[in-house]
Amino acid sequence: MIKLKTKEEIEIMIEGGRRLREVVKELMPQIKAGVKTSQIDKQVEELIVKMGGEPSFKKVKGYFWSTCLPVNEQIVHAPPSDRVLKEGDVLTVDIGIYYNGFHTDFADTIAIGEVAEKVVRFLETGKKTLELAVKKVKKGARLGEISQSIQKEIERAGYSIVKELTGHGVGRDLHEDPNIPGFLDVPINKTLVIRPGLVVAIEVIYAMGGGGMVHEQGDSWSLRTSDKSLSACFEHTVAVTDTNTLILT
Repeated sequence: MIKLKTKEEIEIMIEGGRRLREVVKELMPQIKAGVKTSQIDKQVEELIVKMGGEPSFKKVKGYFWSTCLPVNEQIVHAPPSDRVLKEGDVLTVDIGIYYNGFHTDFADTIAIGEVAEKVVRFLETGKKTLELAVKKVKKGARLGEISQSIQKEIERAGYSIVKELTGHGVGRDLHEDPNIPGFLDVPINKTLVIRPGLVVAIEVIYAMGGGGMVHEQGDSWSLRTSDKSLSACFEHTVAVTDTNTLILT
């Protein structure tokens, strides 16, 4: 069941998103080679609390951290650890904030120090794809237009969508209906019409190699590419109103 948000609820989520952007703004300059992912997680929790929120991810049953911090071939849900970031690593920073009863969700993938030109292109493609996908989120459009946009850009660049993972609705719960695949699996006219009050987390989740995914050995949360190729995730929370579309994060 899709939970459309009222104008007042979207106002709360706008403020939550603003606070999450402040967390990200303060955090990103601190991420560099030599830092443990557990240190990043600790700093994120401190910043979220300072901003008057709570870590969204700690509200997920069985997950005890404030962030997901996948590195290189890890795709999503990798918990923070004693892993030390190295020059040339690629890190996804996935953060959610729970503010005044509502979640907002965000992810960005960054290079640690200098990386090869092919990695720069890989990350630029994901960032551009998210921007284009967000432009498809508007009153009267269909969700399939978002999925088609993501698939087209990623595959045109020679990369693969990780098809098991999707964007999602977001609000009082971190994960709500509808799911928003990164590929078109049914005709566009069979997909949901976007209405005012819809708030969704649009996610671009893709790999440099094939799109296969497996659980990381010895970890019940972390998912990695089956061929160990590089992966990335870019995500924004987006709200649709009667008059426009708002990027909350």
